Amino acid sequence: MQFGIFSVGDVTQDPTTGRVPSEHERIKAMTALALKAEEVGLDVFATGEHHNPPFVPSSPTTMLGWIAARTERLILSTSTTLITTNDPVKIAEDFAMLQHLADGRVDVMMGRGNTGPVYPWFGQDIRQGIPLAVENYALLHRLWREDVVDWEGRFRTPLQGFTSAPRPLDGVPPFVWHGSIRSPEIAEQAAYYGDGFFANNIFWPKEHFQRLIELYRTRYAHYGHGTPEQAVVGLGGQVFMRKNSQEAVREFRPYFDNAPVYGHGPSLEDFTEQTPLTVGSPQEVIDKTLTFRESFGDYQRQLFLLDHAGLPLKTVLEQLDLLGEEVVPVLREEFAKNRLADVPEAPTHAALVAAAAAGKSEKSEKEEVSK
Repeated sequence: MQFGIFSVGDVTQDPTTGRVPSEHERIKAMTALALKAEEVGLDVFATGEHHNPPFVPSSPTTMLGWIAARTERLILSTSTTLITTNDPVKIAEDFAMLQHLADGRVDVMMGRGNTGPVYPWFGQDIRQGIPLAVENYALLHRLWREDVVDWEGRFRTPLQGFTSAPRPLDGVPPFVWHGSIRSPEIAEQAAYYGDGFFANNIFWPKEHFQRLIELYRTRYAHYGHGTPEQAVVGLGGQVFMRKNSQEAVREFRPYFDNAPVYGHGPSLEDFTEQTPLTVGSPQEVIDKTLTFRESFGDYQRQLFLLDHAGLPLKTVLEQLDLLGEEVVPVLREEFAKNRLADVPEAPTHAALVAAAAAGKSEKSEKEEVSK
């Protein structure tokens, strides 16, 4: 089980002080959180991708490359790579380069994004969002696995005898998660390729995501990748902690009430009841996170959103201390209990390399037998 944090990189006014951080401050804050995540023993740092204010992470591989040079163990990921508006060729090359720089500590989460104006900025039509996601990933999948690619599709110029460079590290592409909050087509896509499915379940009631994850697990088995229980699932989470719940609620309420995404909507109490948001003590975070397995089955990756809604860096670093020292060690131990024996571990580069080698050995043995 992997635990980590993800950031959307929003630049938001602190409602308690009226201060708005500069873009420079926000970028530096995100990198500081990544370094702190490794320090406190987390496994993953993931950044979103946005090309519009008030967000700053327009170049995820640049940020993750900087972090790679300053960490040793942390898995570097995206929480959204825009498969719809990025050129698959550029994604293939950028993340293969990052793989080499980070010695394999890289995976990627494909998503369509939730900002409509981005599509025409990059020459695309939002009404083609699903077809773009399907076609672009089909090409990306081949670019990482075939040394020479001939290809023709609807949304970009054809490729003839094309080789993306550099090639993936050790001949093994980064592990891919397909992220979605609403689209069964994306769950189907993840299942078809045998990739991971990340349900960013932080905004809606669990019943909606139960249906998506069940679809993914069922179709994963349908395509012959394993049993439904062996499908690779990731979940989102959202927490604010203090030593006791009263203090946490009092401090977080103005941030929640004024947050750009959910502010001036449901009450903090309603939102915490209906979604994974937990505002309280570390023990309350532990208790609620452990219920996720009851709702969604055993899963491989849990990412928490901490730095949003204008929370100052000092406060978020304090959240990371609590997460790493008091919450995650207990979650690791508890999630390991009663875990089904055939549920796979969370994906790592080393595990993918070993699986590829085993697959080649098995293929060679079959070829020898057939002679």
